[in-house]
Amino acid sequence: NLRLLHKTTSMKKKRPLSELQTSILGENEENLFTNKPIEEEESENEEENEENAHSVAEESESDYSGLGEDEDSDSDDSMLGEEDSDVEEGEEVNEKSTEPTQHTEEKKETSEVVAKINEKLEKQTEDNDNDTSDEEDSRNTVGNIPMQWYEDFPHIGYDLDGKKIAKPIRNNDELDKFLDKMDNPEYWKTIHDKTTGRDHVLTEEELSLVNRVQRGYFYDAKYDPHEPYVDFFTNEKMLHPINNAPAHKRSFTPSLVEKRKVGKLVHAIKMGWLKVGKPKQDDEEQIKFYDLWADVNDDKKQKMHIPAPKPALPGHEASYNPPPEYLPTQEEIDQWKEDDPEDRKFDFIPEKHDALRRVPQYPKFIQERFARCLDLYLCPRQRKMKFNVNPDDLIPDLPKPRDLRPFPTVQALCYRGHQAMVRTISVDTTGQWLASGSDDGVVRIWEVQTARCVRELKIDEKEAIKCISWCPNTSVCLLAITVVCHIFTDVLLQNLVDTKIIILNPYIGDRLVAQATDSLLQSYEPNEEEEEQSGSKSEKSNSLIPPWRSVETGLEYQDGYRLVITHPKAVSKVTWHAKGDYFAATVPNNSNAQVFLHQLTKRRSQNPFSKCKGAVQSVLFHPNRPFFFVATQQYVRVYNLVKQQLSKKLLSNAKWISSIAIHPGALYKHTGDNLIVGSYDCRLSWFDMDLSSKPYRTMRYHKRAIRACCFHRKYPLFASAGDDGSIVVSHGMVYSDLMQNPLIVPVKVLKGHKVDRNLGVLDCCFHPHQPWIFSSAADNTIRLFS
Repeated sequence: NLRLLHKTTSMKKKRPLSELQTSILGENEENLFTNKPIEEEESENEEENEENAHSVAEESESDYSGLGEDEDSDSDDSMLGEEDSDVEEGEEVNEKSTEPTQHTEEKKETSEVVAKINEKLEKQTEDNDNDTSDEEDSRNTVGNIPMQWYEDFPHIGYDLDGKKIAKPIRNNDELDKFLDKMDNPEYWKTIHDKTTGRDHVLTEEELSLVNRVQRGYFYDAKYDPHEPYVDFFTNEKMLHPINNAPAHKRSFTPSLVEKRKVGKLVHAIKMGWLKVGKPKQDDEEQIKFYDLWADVNDDKKQKMHIPAPKPALPGHEASYNPPPEYLPTQEEIDQWKEDDPEDRKFDFIPEKHDALRRVPQYPKFIQERFARCLDLYLCPRQRKMKFNVNPDDLIPDLPKPRDLRPFPTVQALCYRGHQAMVRTISVDTTGQWLASGSDDGVVRIWEVQTARCVRELKIDEKEAIKCISWCPNTSVCLLAITVVCHIFTDVLLQNLVDTKIIILNPYIGDRLVAQATDSLLQSYEPNEEEEEQSGSKSEKSNSLIPPWRSVETGLEYQDGYRLVITHPKAVSKVTWHAKGDYFAATVPNNSNAQVFLHQLTKRRSQNPFSKCKGAVQSVLFHPNRPFFFVATQQYVRVYNLVKQQLSKKLLSNAKWISSIAIHPGALYKHTGDNLIVGSYDCRLSWFDMDLSSKPYRTMRYHKRAIRACCFHRKYPLFASAGDDGSIVVSHGMVYSDLMQNPLIVPVKVLKGHKVDRNLGVLDCCFHPHQPWIFSSAADNTIRLFS
């Protein structure tokens, strides 16, 4: 009967079709599972409910007492399974209920019982509707993983029992979604749960939570962020304790510990250790200054005074009655007397006495006390601050020389043949020929690779070759030679100097270039103004302009002479311009006419300076700018030839400048011009003209005077030669970035020349293409280092 009664309530609430049936057939096709139409089925259900109610009322008294928890919790599936049997029992009950054998009182009681049962069943149905145990059991337990992993599987995850959760069939196209959007009023708050594959309608609480999160509020509407702050602990000092416990009896008796503390304080006040007059300031009131750059570990300053060590206390040997093992034998006493006072173990000889009153006076007492006082007075001990400096930190971090190769390291060839010291050498632009001049008046031209003398020109035995230089123009083959001849006269007893610059065509190498050189020199036609100007005085310096003489026939022409320029004083150096048309001659000790500029094509000369400031040592042309460098004894002046004014003045910090060289980086369009200056006081200075007028780096690698310095045209190398017979090769890299300083590293010291008459290497120059260097010295030799 209870099962029939439960069925009557469940029939009111129609069991829904499965999700699979609804998704396939639709909402309007649920009646296809039954053979009756919807109206007939509802009428039959109402009749069955009435008959079942009467039958349950008759048997309620006997059957209600047997109602159990298990029978109440039967699922709807078990009821549906016994539908046929319940219908048959219902028919029997209907037959019995037709008999009018019951009283009215029994009907009232049964009606009350039925009402109670209906209330219980309604509560049970509500609990079953709200029960989420089935939903929890069907939860997806795959965890926080991408759900795209289950796209190719028929299931969407696993429940708590490990069983697969089948995917719901969703065949709604865009049209169905549109219709659902238009018909379903809850469409706007329906979301799709990817973990279960079903649609979920948001509740009012979830909607309010989403709305609060979107507006930036707290998720809990009951949370008040501006609630008043409760200060549990006050910052005010309380006069009375919190607890009201009575004081202990020992608090009334005087404390011995406090008595000792008070006694110590009183004693400190009497001795002056503690000053009571000045009140102690609070730490908060005092202004503290912190040293930002101080070391954290040096919080406490170290005491600079170190107390003297105390003397050692006397031992058993100093006793008037020492043990027998401390008493020395006669041999030990004799040895003690022979030893020096510093080598003795004790300053006295231990002795044994019967009583203390028989101990004599110590004879060295006054001397020891006096020595102790001298130690304390004359040997003050004070802590000295010492810096622990690692010597390796003082050495700059430079690259290793093997990483800066190539550079010359060994001697490859030795050119022998001169009978006097070789003062000057020069390599032509092709790098095939080497010209050298010595004091024996002979100019030799060597083949570089074989050290074979190709041509020998004897100028004069009395004439010394001071300087020799190849023309840098590759289209011509010319060699400028400076000859100084000393003439002694018996009548006047004077030393006359005849100095001339010889422009020579050696006729070596390419014959076409040599012939083109002769044709270029012969094509010159002098003007009347130039003839008048030759041999006249200069308007600026009131000095004679050197005359030009052309050699066209004779023995001089066969030797290669083409032009001869005679100067009044000795010419020390000749320097060519980069284009090969101009060359400058340095004539020291010639008052204001110490520098002459000569033009080869027009055969004219000029004195660019009306007054020379100091004795000119060397001159140099800038490779690609109209700058002219003039080196005096202590300064290097840079003149602008276009503006005809002084551009910069460099201070060398040297006593006497011997040579200068310009970094060829200007040929490669480097922004900064760099210059090296050698001096007779063993200094080699590197100047960065864009940086400062003072040397960027001063190097002292030579022990004697520096005679020559030079740069390599292609490789970042420069060298200096001195009277100590050595050549120092250094790596000098100049960067186009102005923020990066030049890298200067000495890489090799080349030795091989002998020092003769306190003169070593007199000249040096690099090969134009290879990392080779040539050097000439006072030992009459020329050496090639490769």
